[in-house]
Amino acid sequence: MNLLILLLTLCSISFSTPAAAANGSKTQETVIQTNGGYDSLLWVVQFSDLHFSVHHPARAIDFHDLVGPALSFINPSLVLITGDLTDGKSKDLLTMKQNEDEWVEYKTVMDSVIRRSGIDKSLFFDLRGNHDNFGVPDVGGSFDFFSKLSINGQLGRTGSVNSVTLETPEQKHLFVGLDTTMLTGLRGPTNLFGHPTDELLNDLDLELSRWDSQSEKPVTKISFGHFPLSFSAPAASGRTLEDVFLKHSISAYLCGHLHIKFGKNLKRHHQLGNQFLPFQKLFQANMHRSSFGSAVNCSSEVPPIQEFWEWEMGDWRRNRAMRIISIDRGHVSYVDLDFKSGAKDAIILPTFPLDSSFMSTSLCHHNYECRNLAPSSYETIRALVFSDSPIMSVMARVYDMQSGSLVLVAETKMNKHADEASRESFYVAPWNYKAYEDTSADRYWLQIEAKDSMGRSTLSELRPFSISGHNFKISWSWKEFLVMGCQWAALYFPLFWSALYSMFFILLLPKALLVFPKKIYTYKNFIANKGLISGVLWILQELCRVRTLWFGWIGYLFYLILFPWFMGYVFTEAKSKGYMTFRGWVIETSDRKGQHEYVGFPDVMVVVLPHLLFVVLPAILVTGALTAERAIYREHMLASSGKKKDDLDLNSRRCKRRIRKILFVVCLVICLKHFMNCRILTKAYDINPVLHFLGYGVSIPLLLAYAVGKTRSA
Repeated sequence: MNLLILLLTLCSISFSTPAAAANGSKTQETVIQTNGGYDSLLWVVQFSDLHFSVHHPARAIDFHDLVGPALSFINPSLVLITGDLTDGKSKDLLTMKQNEDEWVEYKTVMDSVIRRSGIDKSLFFDLRGNHDNFGVPDVGGSFDFFSKLSINGQLGRTGSVNSVTLETPEQKHLFVGLDTTMLTGLRGPTNLFGHPTDELLNDLDLELSRWDSQSEKPVTKISFGHFPLSFSAPAASGRTLEDVFLKHSISAYLCGHLHIKFGKNLKRHHQLGNQFLPFQKLFQANMHRSSFGSAVNCSSEVPPIQEFWEWEMGDWRRNRAMRIISIDRGHVSYVDLDFKSGAKDAIILPTFPLDSSFMSTSLCHHNYECRNLAPSSYETIRALVFSDSPIMSVMARVYDMQSGSLVLVAETKMNKHADEASRESFYVAPWNYKAYEDTSADRYWLQIEAKDSMGRSTLSELRPFSISGHNFKISWSWKEFLVMGCQWAALYFPLFWSALYSMFFILLLPKALLVFPKKIYTYKNFIANKGLISGVLWILQELCRVRTLWFGWIGYLFYLILFPWFMGYVFTEAKSKGYMTFRGWVIETSDRKGQHEYVGFPDVMVVVLPHLLFVVLPAILVTGALTAERAIYREHMLASSGKKKDDLDLNSRRCKRRIRKILFVVCLVICLKHFMNCRILTKAYDINPVLHFLGYGVSIPLLLAYAVGKTRSA
């Protein structure tokens, strides 16, 4: 699965077509009064991608041993688990379907963690991920273990949208969870995308607007789901999750799915604007879509800023990751932790000032310039400090990076807030925030140190901050851009058709030049002119002259467009087969009345695009190179035929056809790559290689073998 995701990220492009999507439309909403908090401060914990597996018991064991004690001293208001609760993979990672033993293990471990944490079970929200949906033909069926054994399932949270409101004396905090997995869950690897329906988007819109006209208190809105927006398809109407989130200007969308292997900066700032740019729906070049100037319009007639942060978090599977998210007077911040080295003695989460890299928004800048927030929210440095031992001292340090190196400019002791009823370790320190006003977002850096009664010292991450809300721009690496900056559902079809049209062009253009203008390109012409275009056309015309090979490639491309690629079992229980096309899997509808529907679009791109770009296209090019090499060899032999016998023997010994040997090795590599892909698919979908796989499986090797044999002699 992971290899196919990486292959996917090297490809791209689509328009929307029918796709099976999210589970139901029923929503549930709860209001919880949060007691013992300070003002409007609260925090929640997030886990993602647990991947409990019968083949990797350490994942569940570590979760059981580490998470319960950690939650007991963190004491969050909510615990969110954003998908992929179980792994659903065979030991060789090739078969992906539901395993009831993994679900029983998940339920057992979670029940124990809940007891050890002392947190009420109703405060845990878990979501279905694509791994939890592998091979599930219908929600509520015999293989839908999520509905039976997950926390949400046990508590009757059966809707695709569930929300909970945490209310403090000064604010409301709305958390909305959404399940966008396919209604008809295919086996992997063609189960990779979120599929929100219009019905789900309407329910989400309704939930996010719940308090808009009912609450006198400010409302902070946060949504959480499994799939990043780059791996979420549009609904049938073309609407997307991003459209709804922008409409409500939520503070953050919390998700998982991508793990940490693609990079640690899998965050993305979404902002409405520049709608006239044609590629806005396809790409976002950097983490921040746009920047703002120094001039701010504070007029009440200016439309509100529509923006939100998308924060993908690391996985428990390999990285034992946990995230704590805090909301302090509307400021949302987080800290990411990993338990790979064991339990944490202390955890520090600065809640103000905000990290200017991943948390500041243009609204922060606007509110500061327009004085829309009370000065009291700026007058203290604030942090949460959690520890399993009493905290003896907390120090805040501010560094100046203007000279290029860290220079300590302020050090102050932080005191625990005087509210003895407070259930948290909340520390504050007064400061002169105006002394740190600067247009640079990375001039000033904050670090907090806590010491406990056992003499242990814990340091927070060194974070840049900007009092005025400027953004410190961090550029994605190429892998981070591929998985976060590319909207893959919108990229699939354009790349698919671009690849196909390119291959048709390679095959048809030289043929057309031979037939209509009767312009013939030969090796001699190329040697005489030495032009790149004439050389390419000569190579392609040599391919056209091998008529069987040329018609074979044309026929294979039409086969990929017009016919099923292969057949296989797409559900956990192998009863009915489906067949895969470039538009998705064709399966019998859930009412079993003999009608068929397309599912798994654009998920099939993990099979389609690597096959086109890394198998078919190289195979066409290498067969063209083989025919061109034969032409060179033929010219060499013709030139040698008029020479004396001694010269002929000498030239024959020199002509070892080394290029042909290299091309033969390339053919073997392409065949190996193709057979490896075929092996993955046969295991994934229980395919009979002879009955269900013949056209897709053997065409490429046969065409390559024919090309090698046909060009053997001059």
